Amino acid sequence: MTKFDEATQAIRVDETTYDVCLDPGYSIGGPLNGGYLMAVILRAVVDSSPHEHPVTTSAQFLRAPVPGPARVRLEQIKTGRTATMTRATLVQGDGQGEKAFIETLVTTATLTDATPDWTDAPAAAMPPVEECVKLPDPKPESNMTFNAQIDMAFDPPTIGWLTGSPTGRPEGRAYFRMAEPQDPDPYILALAVDALPPVVFSAGARGWAPTVDLTWHLRALPAPGLLTLLGSGRMISDGWFDEEVEVWDSAGRLVAQSRQLARVGRG
Repeated sequence: MTKFDEATQAIRVDETTYDVCLDPGYSIGGPLNGGYLMAVILRAVVDSSPHEHPVTTSAQFLRAPVPGPARVRLEQIKTGRTATMTRATLVQGDGQGEKAFIETLVTTATLTDATPDWTDAPAAAMPPVEECVKLPDPKPESNMTFNAQIDMAFDPPTIGWLTGSPTGRPEGRAYFRMAEPQDPDPYILALAVDALPPVVFSAGARGWAPTVDLTWHLRALPAPGLLTLLGSGRMISDGWFDEEVEVWDSAGRLVAQSRQLARVGRG
């Protein structure tokens, strides 16, 4: 079992409850990464489902959970031959003090390696990986432990905000893999769709940009190797921005898509 598998493990208590332990190694300056939290929830949902893969997940981030013990509470809404719909809630606290932190609706199904009937091209072209660059290591006091779990190489223009020269457009592009060697799977894809720095950074904003709503779709089972993340936004307005991410695998297949609505941070 890899460290990521351990960090997202869900232990069945009964038909509707799973114990989890939120790992501090996925912190973004304090709050835990939203993709990591979705992966934890999805472990419980898939384990309880007759179907193998989380094909669509819609998550509402109510408040930021803290590292440590938590539970995933499940309510199966509908199940059938091809799909099961489940409401899953991440909670922390005991008894009367239990609070919901993330509410999700998840549809599980069983995907095959079918060849697409039609597929579009990637939204943007990436340079060769050897021409991409890594972000500088964060300062220890920043509590950016998430960076140690992943390995990303960025298209240089999309991290111009580091040197005070953002492109002026909400965008982000990078190659992605886990720091510990591991072939990508649906849980890693849940992490990947929320792994880029907020695309609003390239438009000139800074600071923590908390996600309010994130929906992502598993489109195909990923091939081994590097993933390519292509992020963009359509509008920044009144303190809100949207972010869309495409994830392409090493075989050139679109394997995941996401859209989220988030708050513009204050840096």
